[in-house]
This record gives sequence, C-alpha cells and structure tokens, in this order.
Amino acid sequence: MLVRVQNTAGTHAEKVLIDWLRTWKGRGDPKGVATVNCSLFHGDRLYPFDAVIWTPTSCVVIEAEALVERSEGELEVPLNGPWRMGDKLIGFEGGDKRTPLDKSRDHTFALQNWLAERGLGQRVVHGAVLVVPTSGSNVRVQQLWSDPSFQVLLGDDPRRLRDYFNTLSSRGRPQWSANDVAWAFRGLGILPYLPAPQDLLNEGFLGPVDITLWHGGPQQAQAEAYAEEQARKEREAAEAGHRLTVPTPWFSPSRLYPRQQGELELGRGFMRLMLTIGMVIAVLWVVWFIIAGIVAYGPL
Repeated sequence: MLVRVQNTAGTHAEKVLIDWLRTWKGRGDPKGVATVNCSLFHGDRLYPFDAVIWTPTSCVVIEAEALVERSEGELEVPLNGPWRMGDKLIGFEGGDKRTPLDKSRDHTFALQNWLAERGLGQRVVHGAVLVVPTSGSNVRVQQLWSDPSFQVLLGDDPRRLRDYFNTLSSRGRPQWSANDVAWAFRGLGILPYLPAPQDLLNEGFLGPVDITLWHGGPQQAQAEAYAEEQARKEREAAEAGHRLTVPTPWFSPSRLYPRQQGELELGRGFMRLMLTIGMVIAVLWVVWFIIAGIVAYGPL
C-alpha cells in the first residue's frame, strides 16, 4: 500500500490508521494507494476526508473516529440517530454533533457525485467508519442495518481493516486504472502526492498510462522515463519479430521432454541428456561412415 499523508498532525484515530496502512507491505496485504487528510470542494461545500483509499477494485472513504472515554460493552450503531452503549450516549474525539456514520455518508456521496460528473460514476465509492477505542476498552460493534456500501469497523485490531479491504477485492474486478487515480489526484488538488506510474502499476492498477496526467507534478520525470522504457521495449519486440527464426524440429530433446515451469524433474532432465548424447553419437557415426567410405572406395 502506498501511503500519502498531507498533514501528520491529525487526530489519534488518524494516526492509528496511518500506522496500520504503512504496515501493509506483505504479499497478502491490500494493494493500492491511500491519501490521508485530503479534501474536496463540491457543490459550494468543503468535504474534509480523513482518508481516501484506492485499490484496483474499489475506492473507499475512511472516517476515522476515536472514543473519548474508556468503554466496555456493545456499541449500537443505528442507521440514523445517536450511537449508544446501553443507555449511555457515545462521544467522539473532536466533539462533532454529527455521528460518524452521518459524516461518512456525506463524504462518500459527495465523492461519488463528483466522480459521476466527470465520467467515472460507474465506479462505486464505499464508505467505512473506523472506531478506535481507548486503551483498555472492551467494545463490540452491533451494526443495526445492512448496506454493502457502508461498514463500521472496530479499530482495536489492524486485521479487521485489512480483512475488510481483502473482502472488497475478492468481490470486485479490477476497474481503477493508473490514469483514473492520476486524474482523481489532479482533481482533488493533491498532484504533488501522486505516485509515479510505475508504482501504481506495481500495486495492480490497470494500464496503459497517459503520462500527460503527471505533467506539472514531482513525478513527471519518472513518468517520462517510464514512457521511454515502454517505447524501447516496443522497438526491441518489433525488431525481434523481423529476425529470422529457425523452429526446432519435433524430435528435438527440448520439445520431446520440455521443461516444466517451477518444477524440478530429474526424469525429464535425464531423458533430455540421454537423447542429446544419442543424437550426437548418431551424427558422429554417420560422419565416420561417410569418411570411411570415401577412404576405402574413393579415387586414389
């Protein structure tokens, strides 16, 4: 996961989120790019996002909230209205009167509409609320509604967020390209944080790449270097296609006993070796027979 942080002096929940995202470097971890503390001006209103995370299959707006008190029990999350734990109303860091779910819906729909106005409306934007409890709390989340586009996650274990993204990836198909991500970064005014095209492709985003989307940003040189490298590979492939190639006959050892990718087979290797030696002996015998005939019956 590529992590781009605009402002490190965020809330406790945002710092927890950043720490988790930066550990996603393993083979089974989610791939993509995350931008923390970005914002969108849309419809005469400013929408501050705690984080927006793009993966090859999805885009997720993260609302990170921390509980202000040590709690124990079941956190009830209704579709509308305040969050409760038993008879007690739950407060969050920052003192916002809106619930995290209300903010998540506002931010998610704003980004979805903004993308739709620019031809990317077919890409669903998901909303996720990460609730980080205080140290020593024993909290369980009871989500009193079901919506595949919104999810409330308990932020007591990084595996919950990682599993959430892995589940999204397993349900969808790759639909975000490197160009889509570059275009979104430009539109959100965060071009200086846009990764190089090589990095986005390595994270699984679709190609090809329009390097003009990187012009004016700090990764412009890397984008141009990528374009030059691709052009060189295309020239080499074209030149290789024009070279005269001699196909191997059907009885060659490499075709009768081909190598298997990723496998070590001693039997095939032995048979290739013995067949090669036999062919060499046969050729030498034919050559010796011809030379012997010339010596014996040729003109002296």
